[in-house]
Amino acid sequence: MKGLNLIDKLIFIVNSLFATALLLAYLLPYIPPNTFPFLSVLSLGMPLLLIINFIFFLFWAIRFKRQVLLSFFILLIGINHILSLYKFSNDQLKADTNDDKTFSLMTYNVRQFNRYDWIKDFSVTKEIITFVEKEDPDILLVQEFHEREDVNFKTYPHSYVKLVGENSTSGQAIYSKYPIVNKGSLDFPKTGNNAIYVDVLIHKDTIRIFNLHLESLKINPKVKELQNNSEKLIGRVGNSFRKQQKQTEMVLAKVDETSYKSIIAGDLNNSAFSYVYQKLSENYTDAFKNAGSGFGKTFDFDFIPLRIDVILADKQIKVKKLINYDQQLSDHYPIMSVLQLK
Repeated sequence: MKGLNLIDKLIFIVNSLFATALLLAYLLPYIPPNTFPFLSVLSLGMPLLLIINFIFFLFWAIRFKRQVLLSFFILLIGINHILSLYKFSNDQLKADTNDDKTFSLMTYNVRQFNRYDWIKDFSVTKEIITFVEKEDPDILLVQEFHEREDVNFKTYPHSYVKLVGENSTSGQAIYSKYPIVNKGSLDFPKTGNNAIYVDVLIHKDTIRIFNLHLESLKINPKVKELQNNSEKLIGRVGNSFRKQQKQTEMVLAKVDETSYKSIIAGDLNNSAFSYVYQKLSENYTDAFKNAGSGFGKTFDFDFIPLRIDVILADKQIKVKKLINYDQQLSDHYPIMSVLQLK
């Protein structure tokens, strides 16, 4: 650190610590949470670590200091992670919805249609239904579905709703304009979360579609809440990650059973830098990375643009378009992709 004054030396030490944390976070998608549940929590902070290291890169670059090389190489190593965080739009991607092999799919965690009045608006359920009818996806996946009289997606002739637990009124749902020829549920042990799937006949081709709601992290995304009881928070999140690993293994085992082309979508309750995302997307095309734009934020978090809801398409299904909506009718934002059978 020759040629640096005391303040610059201190800044570079802090820079080195954040660079080390980012390097460690790069490795976490390939390490099962069961191994280091405490460290796996770092994956949630990946977007923030990338941004902080980029700020250090700019700081040293503007001042023409060779210390810029640390952040430069750290960011270069994680170029794929950067592409998972932010996607420049591709204007060349166009979706011809009149194509007889094209269909649209939306995934939306509706937070039980505002069952406990998180949003002080009694019309939330009606607004969600109106929004879905306006966007008119061919297939709709709903997480945290809540059974109630005013929930009626009347434009869909086919549906599969699975409520979790005895006497439960909440679960997951799939609505389809195409015939559902088979259906099933993966009831995760010791949790209120689950995954469901349907085999849908689309243009003479059968597609298996999974609707996932992996173990919830049960955290309040407000900064003040995160600062309180941070030790308990990290322990709770680490435990959730372990459960998510087992749930992901159950889903992949079911995926391996089918010979149909498949789509995995829903709420992972984890980021695109996590072990579960890495395993689930291994043989699939991430609709956001292929056709999205911007940060692709799907969850209302105070200071990190979290993308925890995904649409992962079989390699034999082409992603034509991905839309991120900013509808604030839940703590999640809906996403919709236009897909095409090859």
